[in-house]
Amino acid sequence: MHYVYLLKSKNFSNRTYVGYTRDLKKRLSQHNAGDSLHTARYMPWKLHAYFAFKHEHLAIRFEKYLKSHSGRAFASKHFWDFSHENKECCF
Repeated sequence: MHYVYLLKSKNFSNRTYVGYTRDLKKRLSQHNAGDSLHTARYMPWKLHAYFAFKHEHLAIRFEKYLKSHSGRAFASKHFWDFSHENKECCF
């Protein structure tokens, strides 16, 4: 499987990261070990969400979209809902 993942910094609540990997557990460990220049400054990280794809090209396209201007706006509205953080949901 191919994964697009969303990370949120545990210590800097406004810091987020979007990435792609084939091994989600290993990649999260790498981020939290400081192995990524883009995320080392804001570690530790927690996995906020992930999306699994059968085909690599679809995952890479989705990651690229989420990093675009319109993709960031979409993700902010649908995935990074900060207003409900630490609140219990009652569906």
